[in-house]
Amino acid sequence: MTGTRRNALIVGASRGLGLGLVETFLQRGWAVTATQRSPSGGLAALASDTLTVETADIDDDGAVAALHDRLAHQRYDLIFVVAGVATQAHDPAHDVPREVAAQVYLTNAISPIRFAELFRDRLAGHGLIAFMSSVLGSVALNESGGWETYRASKAALNTLAISFEIRHRDEGFGVALLHPGWVRTEMGGEEADIDVGTSVAGLADVIEGRLGKTGIAYLDYTGATLAW
Repeated sequence: MTGTRRNALIVGASRGLGLGLVETFLQRGWAVTATQRSPSGGLAALASDTLTVETADIDDDGAVAALHDRLAHQRYDLIFVVAGVATQAHDPAHDVPREVAAQVYLTNAISPIRFAELFRDRLAGHGLIAFMSSVLGSVALNESGGWETYRASKAALNTLAISFEIRHRDEGFGVALLHPGWVRTEMGGEEADIDVGTSVAGLADVIEGRLGKTGIAYLDYTGATLAW
C-alpha cells in the first residue's frame, strides 16, 4: 500500500458483480488486485495504475497457491471472494446430476473457505475477509423453495464461514457474508430488482463500514442483517 490508500483483493472479477466491485473500489481511490479465471475484456478495459489483474481458478489448488506466492509482498485491507456458480440452479436437487451438484458445492462453499484459509496471512492488520453469499443461503428465510443446490451451497458457505471466523477469532480480522440483492446479471436475469451499479455501491458502503471490526456479520447490500 502507498500512504493511506486501501488495498483490495477481489476474487472472481471478470464480469458481473466482481467487475462492478473492481470499478467501484478503483473510483473510491483503492488499489485493487482482481482475479480472473480466463482473460476478461471487462478488466482489460479498466486500465489503471492502481489495478493489478491476476489469473487463477479458485477450484485449482495449485493455481491458488501460485497466486499466494505471487502476492507474497501484498497486504490487503479487504479480501473479497466473489466467485461462484449457479449451474442448473432452477432444477430440483434430485434432478441435478451428482457431479454437477458436487461442483456447485465445491465452488460456492469449499473453495472460498480454502482460499480464505490460505490468504488470511495476506490481510493487513484488522482487515476484512468477505464472501459473496446470498439471502438464498438463509435457512430461516427459505419460504419459497427453489434454487435448491444453489441455496444449499450458500447455506454451507455461511456455516463454514462461521467456523472459519471462530477458528481465527483471536487474529484480529473480521468476516462478512454479503447478499448483493437480486441483481440484473447473467445469473440474476433481466427481471431482477436492481442493477449492478446499485448493488456494488451498496456492498462497497457496507464493506467500508465493516473495516476494523471483528466478528462475523451476514448482511445485505443495504447493510441490513439477515437471519441465518
